[in-house]
Amino acid sequence: MNFEMTDDRRMLSDSLTRFLSKQYGIEHRNKVAYAAPFHDPAKWDEMVELGILYALVREDQGGMGGGGFDIACVFEALGQHLCPEPVLANLMALRLLAAAGADLEPVLTGQIHYAVAIGETEAPYDLQDIRCEATAGRLTGRKSVVYGGYDAERFLVAAKHNGALALFDLAARDAEIAGYGMIDGGNAAEVICDNSPATLLLDRAETAFEAALDAGRLALCAEAIGAMDTAFAACVDYLKTRKQFGKPIASFQALQHRMIDLQIEIEQARSITIRAADALDTPAAPRAIAMAKNLIGRAARLVAEETIQLQGGIGVTWEYPGAHYAKRLVMIDHQLGDTDYHLERVIALAS
Repeated sequence: MNFEMTDDRRMLSDSLTRFLSKQYGIEHRNKVAYAAPFHDPAKWDEMVELGILYALVREDQGGMGGGGFDIACVFEALGQHLCPEPVLANLMALRLLAAAGADLEPVLTGQIHYAVAIGETEAPYDLQDIRCEATAGRLTGRKSVVYGGYDAERFLVAAKHNGALALFDLAARDAEIAGYGMIDGGNAAEVICDNSPATLLLDRAETAFEAALDAGRLALCAEAIGAMDTAFAACVDYLKTRKQFGKPIASFQALQHRMIDLQIEIEQARSITIRAADALDTPAAPRAIAMAKNLIGRAARLVAEETIQLQGGIGVTWEYPGAHYAKRLVMIDHQLGDTDYHLERVIALAS
């Protein structure tokens, strides 16, 4: 396996990193991430113009990438800057629309804002437990924690149809949308359908939903790598600056050992994410991505806890970036399946 970035991906990563460094400093990020609409629509338009969404779609579908490493490249940069823009929602929407043979150009150019409504209160992760139903082109049911749903114009909804799971296109105006901000920044929504009119895009769409979810899980793993790298670097800088007994606490061997242990965990997480990126869109993808999401969840929580403890009281203050990185790292574990869920998934896929 080649661990080196291609020139195109390196250029993409550099361009996105430069943009986020200039436009998404931590003060601006915190200003927009915790106040409605919980992101910056103007900066989102600029990111779309930069062509970020095209990197998430294959060339034969009108994009310029779409592979696992393209997704990882984009989301690692987003994680480094805690960017709250709804890129995850658009990644999953583009995957589902492509599976349905729909025109992707309106999404790629930012003309239409989609969110993907899959999980429910009683079925947060498992597709087979979904209760939302479609009858004669109308949806009835409730979707929970729909990422990017606060200001989405349309929703791609998973619903039971003729005994199977199908993909429907729902206009936001035809459902009750209860949007809210998340504790780690960004937005989500509850989508309540009561005989709401919707368009069937793809019948028997369970495979398409699983593929879209796996792409989203890979994206979250890569985002966690970016966030862990930044949180770790900030902690190292703090230990080199903070003095106790007349010398930097980074000189204490016990703390050095803890930081080395953290670095090992991050590198293991990076390696398994690379493996998952390589497996995307192959038969090995479900198990490889479940393994990555399980390990990432544990490693990210450890990094969050250790960096806070090592930095003391400053590590939990609102003004200090590390506190926001810690929140995001903990919450990534709960998106699209937590460590326990993916451990069970790895076991099931191995049998």
